[in-house]
Amino acid sequence: MLVKTEYDIQFHLPMPTPMVAMLHLHPSLEPKVRAGNALKVEHINRDIKTDVAASEYHDVFGNRCTRFVTPGGSLRLSGMSIVEMEEVADPINAYAQQAPVEKLPNEVLHYLLASRYCQVDQFGPIAQDLFGWMTPGWTKATAIRDWVHEKVTFNYNTARSTKTAMDVFVERVGVCRDYQHLAITLSRCQNIPARYVTGYLGDIRAPYSGAGDFSAWYEVFLDGRWMTMDARHNNPRMGRVLMAVGRDAADVAITTSFGNAILTNFYVDSYEVLEDGTTVPSLPGVSAPLEPGVTAMNRGSAGAVQGFASGLAE
Repeated sequence: MLVKTEYDIQFHLPMPTPMVAMLHLHPSLEPKVRAGNALKVEHINRDIKTDVAASEYHDVFGNRCTRFVTPGGSLRLSGMSIVEMEEVADPINAYAQQAPVEKLPNEVLHYLLASRYCQVDQFGPIAQDLFGWMTPGWTKATAIRDWVHEKVTFNYNTARSTKTAMDVFVERVGVCRDYQHLAITLSRCQNIPARYVTGYLGDIRAPYSGAGDFSAWYEVFLDGRWMTMDARHNNPRMGRVLMAVGRDAADVAITTSFGNAILTNFYVDSYEVLEDGTTVPSLPGVSAPLEPGVTAMNRGSAGAVQGFASGLAE
């Protein structure tokens, strides 16, 4: 199965500004990339487009990042990719086992700790009361996922960049990133390593739900490997295209601007194509609004987080 992803994101910058973008696909997908996966950075002055020099590095989580300094004015970030994906939905690993903490790999341990949006230190008694009695492993991990899915109501109007797992637990409402933050926190409290994931989740062989966007889900570490979980869409889905992983949404912002950056255009989509490039249509469905969330970090004088749509498929 071939999945095509594409984006066109534009900003207005009042002055020259250093930026970091996390818009490439995750390095683990490179063997599956059939075309594209290049980031084009352009400065636009009326009808004149000038390429902006950029360099790449891998962050501490292994994500592929691009850094550059853009002149003041209009900036365009664009790209596409075609990826060969397995023609299967999210696997069910009913017998997956949970390793004792002392036997976890060193590089996994920090996915048990508190992070910006996941206050593990505040959830210990809550998680123990809800899930401490359950069988460790897949049974407990999916129970946490399903509990969050059932208890939290989706409402895109409630999105805010400062919303933490505790806020979601108290308010019981949020968008895709909020579902994942709460599920990650509860998982970590039960000694299940959990990490936040961002990527594309199109309406592939599923009912159409509206304009395309980025999405968030999470992964748990069982049987010595990472396994997909999604507390927002807890039914198995096809065509997830991984971009980046981290402790929570703060680690995987698609752009970070070290100065003021005003979003002026946002287009993202992900869909199935045939070998000749023909688009495979989604199943009939009901259009739904975009999910606002944190996919851009604006490091201005106030150090504010600039949020815009993140989360395809309602």
